[in-house]
Amino acid sequence: MSTQTARPLTPAVAALDSSALAAYCKAGGDPLRLEILRLLSRDSYGVLELSRILDMPQSGMSHHLKILAKAGLVATRREGNSIFYRRAPLADSPELEILQRALFASVDQLALDDEIDARIAAVQAERTRYSQQFFAENAGRFRQQQELIAAFDVYGPQAAEMLGQCFPSGGELALEVGPGEGAFLAELAPRFRRVLALDNAPAMLKQAQSFARKQALTNIEFIEGDTGAPALRERAVDCAILNMVLHHVPSPAHLFEDLARVLRPAGSLLVTELCRHDQQWAEQACGDVWLGFEPDDLTQWAQAAGFSAGRSVYLAQRNGFRVQIRQFVRTG
Repeated sequence: MSTQTARPLTPAVAALDSSALAAYCKAGGDPLRLEILRLLSRDSYGVLELSRILDMPQSGMSHHLKILAKAGLVATRREGNSIFYRRAPLADSPELEILQRALFASVDQLALDDEIDARIAAVQAERTRYSQQFFAENAGRFRQQQELIAAFDVYGPQAAEMLGQCFPSGGELALEVGPGEGAFLAELAPRFRRVLALDNAPAMLKQAQSFARKQALTNIEFIEGDTGAPALRERAVDCAILNMVLHHVPSPAHLFEDLARVLRPAGSLLVTELCRHDQQWAEQACGDVWLGFEPDDLTQWAQAAGFSAGRSVYLAQRNGFRVQIRQFVRTG
C-alpha cells in the first residue's frame, strides 16, 4: 500500500483568514440580510430608505448593515449628510471572491413581493419629486447653477468630439435625456435625421424647445416624461445622450436598463458625468441627488444592463470637479 505526502496549501489558501470566512458565512446566513443584498443589487439606499422598504425599525436595519459591512458584502458612500449603502466590489481573496460571486448570483434570483416593490417605487418617486421640484423652481437659473460645477462650454466640445468619433457619418435617430437648455441638440440635429429630446421637467423642456426654435432645428421631437415613457417603447435609437443627468436621477442603474431597451444592438450610449466628489453644497445649490460617481460605478451599471465600455475622456477643472465622458456600446 503506497502513501502520498500531503501537498502544502497554496499561498492563496494559506492566507485565507478564518475570521473573515466566518463573518462572511454569518452575514449570508440570515434571510433579511439576503433581502438587503437583493435590494442593493441595482441601487444604493440609505438606512431610512431600507427601513421603509423592508418595514423594520432603523436600529434593526443598522445592525444588519453593520454585519454585512464587516463581512465586506456592502460598501458605503456619503452623499451630503446621508450615508448610502450598495453591494461591495468583489473580494480581493480568490476564495472569498468565489463565494461572493455565488452568493450574489443566488440572491439575484430571489423574488421581491409586491409590497416591497411598491415601497421601492415610493422611494424612487420621492427622489424624482425632489429633482423635479428643484428644476421647476430653478429653470430660469439653470445655466448659472450648472456653471458652478461644470459649464457646458467646458465639457460640451469634448462630448461633441466623441460623438463625431462614434458617428462619423451620422445616423437615423438619436435620443437626448435631460437636454437642459438644449445646447447639445445643436450637435445632434445636424448628425441625425431625427432627434428625440426627453425631459420630465416641463419648465426645462420649454427652454430646450425655445433654443431649438432660435437655432432653426426642425428635426427634433420633444417628449415630456422619463425613460419609461410610452412614446419610447417602439423606438430603436442609434445613439442616446446623458449629459450631466445621472447625478439628478433617483436610480442611475435603472436608467441604464431603460436605455438598453431603447438602443439598437451596437448603438452607443454617451455619458458625460461628474466623477465622485465631496462638495456637499452641490445638493442644495444644484439639485444633485448624488455627488458624482466613480468611473467603475458607471461601468458596473452599464455592463449589468448589457453594454460594453468604449471610449473615455477625463477632464479636470480648476474648481476641484472632474468630468468623465464615456461611451458604452449596446451588445447583443
